[in-house]
Amino acid sequence: MVKSMTGFGRCETEENNKHITVEVKAVNHRYLDLNIKCPKKFYGFEARIRNIFKEYAERGKVDIFISYEDLSEENVSIRYNKEVAATYLKYLREMKDDFGLDDDIRVSTLSRYPEVFVMGEQEEDEEEIWVYLEKTLRGAFANFVSARESEGANLKKDLLGKLDTVENIAMFIEEKSPLIISQYREKINARVKEILGEVKVDESRLLTEVTIFADKICVDEEVVRLKSHVKAMKEAMNAPESVGRKLDFLAQEMNRESNTILSKTTDMEISDKGITLKTEIEKIREQIQNIE
Repeated sequence: MVKSMTGFGRCETEENNKHITVEVKAVNHRYLDLNIKCPKKFYGFEARIRNIFKEYAERGKVDIFISYEDLSEENVSIRYNKEVAATYLKYLREMKDDFGLDDDIRVSTLSRYPEVFVMGEQEEDEEEIWVYLEKTLRGAFANFVSARESEGANLKKDLLGKLDTVENIAMFIEEKSPLIISQYREKINARVKEILGEVKVDESRLLTEVTIFADKICVDEEVVRLKSHVKAMKEAMNAPESVGRKLDFLAQEMNRESNTILSKTTDMEISDKGITLKTEIEKIREQIQNIE
């Protein structure tokens, strides 16, 4: 299947006072380059997140953004550090004795010293959080894949049009090539008669010359391979798996055949078509870089 490597997906869930948002965006990349940005409490889930994402995509530079908010009123705890308070009190009394100060130590004063009271979040069940996170991840990843497939459909349509152009040019070259040999034979015949007049021409010698020329400009094999690559590329785009790498290889092979055709031809019309052929193949190669 043709899927674009660029895409965006988002999913937001809120259950049991837990609000999770996942966003995914991707651009072209030769391999899978996955970057996850999430709250500290989700760091332990990174390996699981990576494994799940690999079910949805194989290539691309991908950024995953995860945000989490606990909306419950019991998600915060306050801890009283008795040892810290006792240490503060000990030194405050020493200061009173050392400097002859009044003993005005009050609970409200002592409670304001650092670390006497510590506020923190309640410990949460990791597996319970993971259930909500996984659901949100898969929702975002599914939307991400849907966006890629939608863009991929447009890429496929564009590629099929360009492949039809390549195939039409190949068919033109295939039909035109035999005429070039016939025209060359007529041309050489006329040239010989112009030089030798009524002198009889050695037909075997003439045939040898035409054969050498025909062998030199023959592009039958290149055209056959080119048409075969076009067919293989069209078939590959209907395959269920990711096809970007295969299409890229086929495009390189098509480019090689077009170079050979151009190097062999002596006909101006075929040369013009060959240049158009190379241009279309280059456009195909550029477009394939967007495909997973």
